[in-house]
Amino acid sequence: MAGKEEEQAKPLAMSSPSVGADEESATRWRSIRYLRKRRYALWCCGCCGAAVVVLGITVLILSLTVFKVKDPTLTMNSLTVDGVNFDVGPFDDLVQLNATLVADISIKNPNVASFRFDNSTTDFYYEGETVGVAYAPAGKVSAHRTVRMNVTVDVLTNRVVRQMNITADTLTFGTQLNLTSFTDINGRVNVLGVYKRDIEVTMNCSMTLEVSATHQAIQSTDCSANVK
Repeated sequence: MAGKEEEQAKPLAMSSPSVGADEESATRWRSIRYLRKRRYALWCCGCCGAAVVVLGITVLILSLTVFKVKDPTLTMNSLTVDGVNFDVGPFDDLVQLNATLVADISIKNPNVASFRFDNSTTDFYYEGETVGVAYAPAGKVSAHRTVRMNVTVDVLTNRVVRQMNITADTLTFGTQLNLTSFTDINGRVNVLGVYKRDIEVTMNCSMTLEVSATHQAIQSTDCSANVK
């Protein structure tokens, strides 16, 4: 009996205070780690958002300034007569006139990327009738460069000789023929594969061809270009 009373008199075992402290410390550490991760995630999201905004503004500014596709310039620098042949008709004294003209054309590219263009044509007209067609090969104009091309055309007046009404006597004193031309060039500007634009450059010219038995020359050339 005495032994049982002594055993009952012993106090019950208490939990160690260090165990509760460790659990509280672990909980607090997990909370701190969670807050740190959350702050880091928010900081990363903020940085990414700011980078996207800055990148968007930069792209917008570049697209409106440096990378903006500008219109190429087409210019007729000169038009000269390389040679003229006369042929008197067999049944009347009307003269068929064949002239070889050389057009010096330049294309200026103001863009930061090259301008590539396809085969082009220059048509010459007299009184609305086609009297000659010149062909130019495809090519490329590098960024901020100008390319010049010499285009040669034979102006054949056989189909409009009666409208021209040139006789052998007319050639003695000379005559003036009012011609017009139309040049059409199609191409594309491609900036970094992002900014692309198909461009059509056209040019209309009017000129006066002075012809006599001893003198041939182009006078009063007037041109205007348009970009589509």
